[in-house]
Amino acid sequence: MEVRKENKMGTMPVGKLLTNMAIPMMISMLVQAFYNVVDSIFVSKLGVEALTAVSLAFPLQSLMIAFGAGTAVGINALLSRSLGEKNYDAVNAAANTGIFLSFCSFIVFSLVGIFFSRTFFELQDFSSSTYDIAKVIDYGVDYSSICLGASIGIFMQFCFERLLQSTGKTTLSMIAQIVGALTNIAFDPIFIFGIGPFPAMGVKGAAIATIMGQIIAAIVALIFNITKNKEVTISIKGILTPDFRAVKTIYKVGFPSIVMQSIGSVMTFLLNMILGSLTMVATTVFGVYFKLQSFVFMPIFGLNNGMVPIVAYNYGAKNEERVKKTVKLTIACAVSIMLLGLCAFQFFPKFLLSLFNADAQMIALGVPALRIICLHFVFAGFCIIAGSVCQAIGNPFHSLIVSVCRQLVVLIPSAWLLSLTGNVTLVWLAFPIAEVFSLTLSAIFLTKTMKKSTAIMRGTK
Repeated sequence: MEVRKENKMGTMPVGKLLTNMAIPMMISMLVQAFYNVVDSIFVSKLGVEALTAVSLAFPLQSLMIAFGAGTAVGINALLSRSLGEKNYDAVNAAANTGIFLSFCSFIVFSLVGIFFSRTFFELQDFSSSTYDIAKVIDYGVDYSSICLGASIGIFMQFCFERLLQSTGKTTLSMIAQIVGALTNIAFDPIFIFGIGPFPAMGVKGAAIATIMGQIIAAIVALIFNITKNKEVTISIKGILTPDFRAVKTIYKVGFPSIVMQSIGSVMTFLLNMILGSLTMVATTVFGVYFKLQSFVFMPIFGLNNGMVPIVAYNYGAKNEERVKKTVKLTIACAVSIMLLGLCAFQFFPKFLLSLFNADAQMIALGVPALRIICLHFVFAGFCIIAGSVCQAIGNPFHSLIVSVCRQLVVLIPSAWLLSLTGNVTLVWLAFPIAEVFSLTLSAIFLTKTMKKSTAIMRGTK
């Protein structure tokens, strides 16, 4: 019988383990955030219509990412838990079935991007706009049809990187993400403005550089899995014959994550409609905010991704002490990072907006927007970690309930009511209002989940 050495997630000191798992992913997430911002900075040089089009495309991209990342969360949780239980057949079933599901998601979103991008942009409210509307729509269709139509890279990147993360090989995952991000950054100016033998392709060039980076990252991550990830066996036969029990388990954990992030896409679309009814400049500012806030939230997601396999593994191994230590330490780190982000948005909003070629109107509207929205950062740090703890140990619907209540039950109605004043600055207050509600629910659900999981790990339930 094959003897496998004890996985470090069950033996290494928690602080050191979380550092080793999370730091590489936090770095790679920061690189991802950097190239997202650089992408928009380059696009802003083409004019406000181009920047607005990319901002309005965000809900479509967010929906695509929701399916890719949500499926990857389910893969991660199942694979890590199976490792903790030393069920290696289930480990391989999770990996190969996950690849199959990721490819299916690509097919669906490719069709959406090719056939429905124009419909999506024509649904936007441009009634208050002084922009060239036809140009905004054409830019948006060019960008979205390419990013979604050729999205196989991002779906496979999510999947292959999570296989590495689930087995503790976060440095390799970081390398794959950084290679993809640097590819995007390098080709952005070449394809957008036309350098050397390449023609200037404008917004299309930004989209092509994006999908190139994703495909390169996916290829690198696949190579690492085949050559370095000995705990997982990827096979064509396993991919073509998915384990439907694994499908059920992956989506039991992953579906709430998909819905949660999809709700974010719906929220963004609806809020763009509310803001656009007041001034189209506000939708541009909102799009810029999302790019900037990624510098704060992406490290939290990296920290979060480092925590999930540790919690899932030790929950599977019934190691109560390590589960609790990991959760407490991760929450403390997340809140600290969010405090730094709060300070940056409060003290340097004008500088941050100026990175996107902001004019006087954008500065006047954007400075109070950034200062108000960022008030929810610290609460959000706790809520993100709390929701992922629930997902990692089998209570995913708690975080789904929180997300629905925060974004659809509280944030959008609050924003709409505040928009009736005609003062766009007041609309931004919907973010801190919604996050206070989210904090209350998250604290209740985390407490309930930890009590239940403790009883299970002690064998008293």
